[in-house]
Amino acid sequence: MKKAYNPSTFVLSLILLLFIGCKQEDPVEKEIAQLQIKSSLGRFEQAFAHAGAEGLPELKRAYPFLFPTQYPDSLWIAKMKDSLFIEMKGQVDSVFTDFKEEEEGLYALNQHWAYYFPQYELPKTITLINERDYERRILLADSLLLLGLDNYLGQDHHFYSDLPRYVAQHLQPSQILPDIAATYAKRVNRRKVQERTFLDRMVYFGKELYIKEKLLPEVSEADLIGYSSEHWAWAEANQTEIWRNFIENELLYSTDGDLEKRFLDPAPFSKFGLELDNESPGRIGRYIGWKIVQSYMDRNGVSLQEMIDLPPVKMFRASRYKPKK
Repeated sequence: MKKAYNPSTFVLSLILLLFIGCKQEDPVEKEIAQLQIKSSLGRFEQAFAHAGAEGLPELKRAYPFLFPTQYPDSLWIAKMKDSLFIEMKGQVDSVFTDFKEEEEGLYALNQHWAYYFPQYELPKTITLINERDYERRILLADSLLLLGLDNYLGQDHHFYSDLPRYVAQHLQPSQILPDIAATYAKRVNRRKVQERTFLDRMVYFGKELYIKEKLLPEVSEADLIGYSSEHWAWAEANQTEIWRNFIENELLYSTDGDLEKRFLDPAPFSKFGLELDNESPGRIGRYIGWKIVQSYMDRNGVSLQEMIDLPPVKMFRASRYKPKK
């Protein structure tokens, strides 16, 4: 039997929901959302495709950094008519129909960057086609950020059929903002030569991921690290076992360079030397480093810059990191 409708109960529930929503509003995020910035975006691949020979001089004046002087105009005109470029341009247009969502996300990301690191100039973002050079899909140089959109067409796109699966699965539209955030993070989070242990390197990547977390608070943790939902679930479920393996094998203070290949570098899976290896995601050491940094930041009210400057061993000890069973 259905219960009778009670208007007072409805009103009380509504007030409670509004109260909870107001209470959970992050004052820092509210301040960032109101920050006025100059976030500039140029769609070079669009301008290049429509310029033609007559529009090339004006295009070169607008984007001189993309036209090395040693190459004649005839090369650029031929490229405009090249069948591969035309196909790539068509595929980019089909995936990124108006780029409005990405532009809004980029603006929000730049608001966070300007808030946390105001000493850095916001770069002008230029989208282009760089012929599937996925290892350099984003380049940041001074005041320019170059973004190769043909590297974000989706993991099953036929352009990536010759790539290893663990590489192709990262070439998703959802990875554009995390990749830009990672590029920003590398500008402030530089690796120190003297930090050579496995723990040092784990925490270095953990700091990078934590910076990405602050720059992109609306993005899922799985997307921030570039894991599928299945791989993220595996890492979460096996965090205790991963940590126990590192401790029992005395890996934390090891300087063995092979550990980077096994647990930190991009790979199809992490290499524990166990039957479960094929189920694991690659770069699991970065995941653990992130958990260490999160544990530290949860216990200590320090700024992002203070966190970046803190030596890894000191951070680890103060984090009191212990994975939940």
